[in-house]
Amino acid sequence: MVYEENELLIRPIIEEDLPRLWELMYKDESPEWKKWDAPYFEHKHIPFDEFVSKKESYVNQDNRWAIEVNGEVIGTVSYYWEHEASYWLEMGIGIYTPNLWSGGYGTKALRLWIDHLFQTLPLVRVGYTTWSGNERMIKLGEKLGMTMEARLRKCRLYNGEFYDSIRMGILREEWEANSIGQ
Repeated sequence: MVYEENELLIRPIIEEDLPRLWELMYKDESPEWKKWDAPYFEHKHIPFDEFVSKKESYVNQDNRWAIEVNGEVIGTVSYYWEHEASYWLEMGIGIYTPNLWSGGYGTKALRLWIDHLFQTLPLVRVGYTTWSGNERMIKLGEKLGMTMEARLRKCRLYNGEFYDSIRMGILREEWEANSIGQ
């Protein structure tokens, strides 16, 4: 299964993607993308052999797909169950190459991912959590018609400064009525 919009597509991760994903996500001790993606959680470099030894958690999984632009993997979209019995799902996105940020790829990829999630799972709502230091991620949610559902004040400490935790979400009926989701 593949979802496409112009030069960007999202698709299940295949084994051939693993070297590129490792390079983007775990090769560096302190990658630039980690400054924006929950930097208050420690990032650890993982040796390639260790990463590949856990390939079953990446390859052909429903909950983590590759983002590809012009044939090159640039990131991932994912989801996890906050509470599966009530269909409470949280999603995420990572575009790991800084020169591709603010180019519209995150909007396209997340729009395709939300469509996929609503089409394939019995969800009532889709959402994600970010932090107030990641203004691009908050704007992305707003562009997609999401609502800021919660703001937990000063609960994220990063570089000696407190930030808010932000929860964004959209209901199925809002997504279906929203032309952005079409």
